[in-house]
Amino acid sequence: MDYIALGKRIREERLKLNLTQEKLAEDVHLSATYIGQIERGERHVTLENLVLIVNRLDITVDYILMDSVNTNNNSLSTLWNQLMDKRTDIEKSMAVDTIKLIFSYLDQQNK
Repeated sequence: MDYIALGKRIREERLKLNLTQEKLAEDVHLSATYIGQIERGERHVTLENLVLIVNRLDITVDYILMDSVNTNNNSLSTLWNQLMDKRTDIEKSMAVDTIKLIFSYLDQQNK
């Protein structure tokens, strides 16, 4: 389990919602110190507390654990959908254009 990556992802999602550690902790009935330790990868979060946190952040457990879970095509599609969720049309278009550019580069390298 990559607790540092898990904590970073929680922090990123919390900041996207403009939540402080204190506000997130209050909303999920945990201490701000505990939230900070989770975000820094210093504490291992329990499954019960992880569910509370991801529900408050409106994300999924598989998204939060993506660095620790083997992926298949279905879960990669789910991940893509989660990354695109709540993005503007312009942001989505930029993401697609970026992926196209990467694939074009890779195709040129493989010739």
